[in-house]
Amino acid sequence: MSERPLVLIHGLWDTPRLFGRLEQMLLEREPDLELFAPHLPHRLGATPIRQLARKLDGVIRERFGSETCLDLFGFSMGGVIARTWLQEWGGARRTRRFVCLGSPQQGTLTAQLIPSWPLAGIADMKIGSALLRDLDVGRDQLDGLQCVSLYSRTDITVFPGWRAVLPQGPRQALPVWTHRQLIANPRAAAVVADVLLAP
Repeated sequence: MSERPLVLIHGLWDTPRLFGRLEQMLLEREPDLELFAPHLPHRLGATPIRQLARKLDGVIRERFGSETCLDLFGFSMGGVIARTWLQEWGGARRTRRFVCLGSPQQGTLTAQLIPSWPLAGIADMKIGSALLRDLDVGRDQLDGLQCVSLYSRTDITVFPGWRAVLPQGPRQALPVWTHRQLIANPRAAAVVADVLLAP
């Protein structure tokens, strides 16, 4: 096992297969890196983000115990799940770096008209949702982490794109047009790999 595993959290309507290209890039550069990309079924957006964060806590503890220091990466909704775990499940105490990619940390207009029932997970990503307000109140819990936000200015899934940023840490817009290109475009994936493997 590597000294500090990297946990990758997928987004809505995705599975861990999404990370195939990125994982290949990471392991080519750091063969001993331990990658863990759990499957967190969202039930098409019906599962609340807090419930998914609880599931994430369980699979991390099952895999690594309660003390192993981690790095954490979340794509899209996965970044909000990861942040909820960091702030509400004590994950910040064992995490060194948190990188989010195209994650609606400040909400997205795309979710504004989605009803809380039956699509509670999507509704959690509304601008001003109860979850995002609570995370904002507790944002100081991220102060001890290396936080990095990567996004696309022209994203229409997280819209407007500049809302896909954490309250702490540097922010970088990637040179791609769409939400999916953030993870699928080789040049974007190379930038993500650089950030994840930085000292």
